[in-house]
Amino acid sequence: MQLISYGVLEDSPLYVPLHPYEDLEEDEEEVKCLNPDLSPTEKVQHAINCLPSSDTLLEDSYFSFRRWTIMDYSRAYASQKITPLMVAERLISVIVQSSSPMIDMSFFISYDAQDILRQATESTLRYQRGAPISVLDGVPIAIKDEIDCMPYPTTGGSKWLHKVRPCKQDACCVNRLRSCGGMLVGKTNMHELGAGTSGINPHYGTTRNPYDPKRISGGSSSGSAAVVCAGLCPVALGVDGGGSVRMPAALCGVIGFKPSFGRIPHSGVLPLNWTVGMVGVLAATVEDSVIVYAAISDVAGSNQPTMPKLHLPVLKPSNIPTIRMAKSNEWFNDCSDDIRACCLRALASLHKLYGWEVVEVTLPDIEVMRLAHYVTIGSECTASIAHHIEKIGMSESGWDVKVALSIYGSFDSRDYLNAQRIRNRQMKFHEKIFSMADVIVSPMVGVTAYEIKDDAQETGELDYVNGAALVRYSIAGNFLGLPAVTVPVGYDRDGLPIGIQFIGKPWSEAKLIQIAYAMEELCKAEYKKPKVFYDLLSES
Repeated sequence: MQLISYGVLEDSPLYVPLHPYEDLEEDEEEVKCLNPDLSPTEKVQHAINCLPSSDTLLEDSYFSFRRWTIMDYSRAYASQKITPLMVAERLISVIVQSSSPMIDMSFFISYDAQDILRQATESTLRYQRGAPISVLDGVPIAIKDEIDCMPYPTTGGSKWLHKVRPCKQDACCVNRLRSCGGMLVGKTNMHELGAGTSGINPHYGTTRNPYDPKRISGGSSSGSAAVVCAGLCPVALGVDGGGSVRMPAALCGVIGFKPSFGRIPHSGVLPLNWTVGMVGVLAATVEDSVIVYAAISDVAGSNQPTMPKLHLPVLKPSNIPTIRMAKSNEWFNDCSDDIRACCLRALASLHKLYGWEVVEVTLPDIEVMRLAHYVTIGSECTASIAHHIEKIGMSESGWDVKVALSIYGSFDSRDYLNAQRIRNRQMKFHEKIFSMADVIVSPMVGVTAYEIKDDAQETGELDYVNGAALVRYSIAGNFLGLPAVTVPVGYDRDGLPIGIQFIGKPWSEAKLIQIAYAMEELCKAEYKKPKVFYDLLSES
């Protein structure tokens, strides 16, 4: 921390990573620009129009395993082979079964069976009338318990926060999904206050990794990653303050997508880290992430002069351009042997099939940036809940959170100001890199999912070695407000998922999604079924 506290920096502080918009050179055949007055349902329809046509879809026999997607649900409902009500009844049964002591997956903090059945009944009636609201109608969607979603309290994974901050209405992003007919099925488990990377929660249980229930699912959006991985939902919302969407997505073998800072409205999200936190999407496929991203994103209008227009990528293999990927060898290689080898194979495949190039770069002061981010997220968390802590104390928090809050409380104004100066400096470093390349590529995490220790489930976990390895590649996306996505590209020797990460220029979500889609196309035939998986859509 002396690098932050006693650093002498000439850079001015940069407090909010909101980037000015520059017109990105994008072929009109590769992207679709949306008008600012579109409703969420209209944006979803535009997203559907950007997906590959049904005649280009691969036969199921091509896949060793695949999860059901939003379009699978929509087509099944439209054909009346199954109804949203039938899916809801199966889902409720699965939640009960997975919460039993024998399995104890701890996917959810709260769910309301009657509310789920009500939504499903209404959706079923719309399909019977031939008038679904959108392709999201009746599709099960889970919400991280850091985001307001009626009728549930918003706990932030704690035992006390919802008592002092009651949930009075849906968050903006949730309201948009609801307006599209999405079936909101409950609040997913998370690391308490987002203050850790494991997803181990002493109050609501440890969300287990569906690929190996003895291992972590990652944090802090642990439940959202696990429910998508295990087949309960094709998509879920999370919040990414320090890799909290992308990290568990990589550990659970699903897509994790965090847009540019400011693209998705933050209203109705717990204000735990307001300049680094961002609502993100966890999804079964890149296509699913595009649909939900379109539904919840803000589009530029006359009252939003700093917000660029929303561009959606047209997902066709023929539209994949030549991409330059910046790679810092020292940083890239700072991970386990299995992860390094797997990610290098993925890059080699991209070069062989698409001709994409790797540009060797240096990313300076990575550790300094990590510490500066830690000061920032810790200071913001402390500031947001300090007045509550003063009244109720920390007695109801896990030991890991108590230690984290104690450390956060030690940061002073000099630490915070220097951290923001480092943010400004790192922004300039990254601008230089993006002048040479389209994206920065790295592994998503330094280690795959590790085993859960029994004592950690009672107190919370203080594993700073594994924690540092998990956040190693996350920080730039949050601290600098850059869009980033992780895609599963393989497995380690124990069969645990490995994800690769692409970090994009500000507001370059369309190109980033196109890149993620290309990567997924190369890998999806080899995706493996988790040990814990539930099929909600088959007729059997």
